[in-house]
Amino acid sequence: MKIELNPDEKVVATIKEGLKQKGGYCPCRLEKTEDTKCMCKEFRDQIADPDFEGFCHCMLYYKRKEA
Repeated sequence: MKIELNPDEKVVATIKEGLKQKGGYCPCRLEKTEDTKCMCKEFRDQIADPDFEGFCHCMLYYKRKEA
């Protein structure tokens, strides 16, 4: 398994700016809870799932399954 940033630098810059403005909480979510603090609980759960490969909710990170 490998976690990497989205290769689209514009997406990364936009999301990082949103994280900065929201104090590290997901810019895509309205609520500010420990579950929405980046890396959010949703993506942490996806990381734990050996069958999941794809982007996190806000498209900042990508989990790649390695063969």
